[in-house]
Amino acid sequence: MSEALQLPIINLSSTDRISNANSIRQACMDHGFFYLVNHGVKEELVNKVFEQSKKFFSLPVEEKIKLASRDCRGYSPLYSENLDHSSNTKAKASYKESFYAGPPADGLNQWPLEEDLPSWRSTMEIYYKEILLAGTKLLSLIALALKLDEDFFQKADSVNEPCVYLALLHYPGDSDSSREELGASAHSDFGTITLLMTDGVPGLQACFLSIGICRDKTKQPQVWEDVPSLRGAFIVNIGDMMERWTNCLFRSTLHRVLSPKQERYSVVFFMNADKDCIIECLESCCSESCPPRFPPIRSWDYLEERLRLTYGS
Repeated sequence: MSEALQLPIINLSSTDRISNANSIRQACMDHGFFYLVNHGVKEELVNKVFEQSKKFFSLPVEEKIKLASRDCRGYSPLYSENLDHSSNTKAKASYKESFYAGPPADGLNQWPLEEDLPSWRSTMEIYYKEILLAGTKLLSLIALALKLDEDFFQKADSVNEPCVYLALLHYPGDSDSSREELGASAHSDFGTITLLMTDGVPGLQACFLSIGICRDKTKQPQVWEDVPSLRGAFIVNIGDMMERWTNCLFRSTLHRVLSPKQERYSVVFFMNADKDCIIECLESCCSESCPPRFPPIRSWDYLEERLRLTYGS
């Protein structure tokens, strides 16, 4: 039986930026996960996003499929994502449905018709803007945590909008305890950081060993610990791109979502580096005794391969 994981709580509005950065550094080294509070995204807006998300996912499948995902924008039905890249079997596919949106300004998003879901699009665009601001502020603290100038990620084009995505997720409730599918199979995220808001229904777990973080993602046995939601807080986790950038100083952590007995909704914000940004070991994260572990790679080349493994060719 899993145990609840006690995660650090980071206050984004703290005026002591150095202390805050040090806390983030320790959290990213020890867990790869932390809570973010006082982030500036109003609870009223978050509640509205969840309300609109539920309205969309309650539509008949034939209506949702009209917005079938193209270029990572739009609707993905049950079993369409295989997050566990250790296997391509359908049994590993995730028992959830999703809706993805990217930068509102690029014109590539697919939206429900206004007459079907009034104010749906505007709600998502406002939320996107607000959480992007919170994520950008957080990245400036992460830069300080890495002993870099606080505008490092802005200068490196890591917060440009083309590679930043909003995902609405719906896990159907299922009282069948014999069901083998996971809501989301074991995986680590692709990008730099992920900001997650849930509706409070349990399900998220992170993988740890009895002696600490599961740094070897293939190592057995795996110990899964519950990651409970904290009212009003984002659950933040480090992605694989940040792990590469920091030469494994900050580690992405395996996590999964159990198939819940009741419906579960979550809203996820994936931040990635700009398409042409070169991800290579940061000077502050390597030394003669700790040389770079990964070759430089263009951000979009890396993301494309991860997307191919997730959704197929």
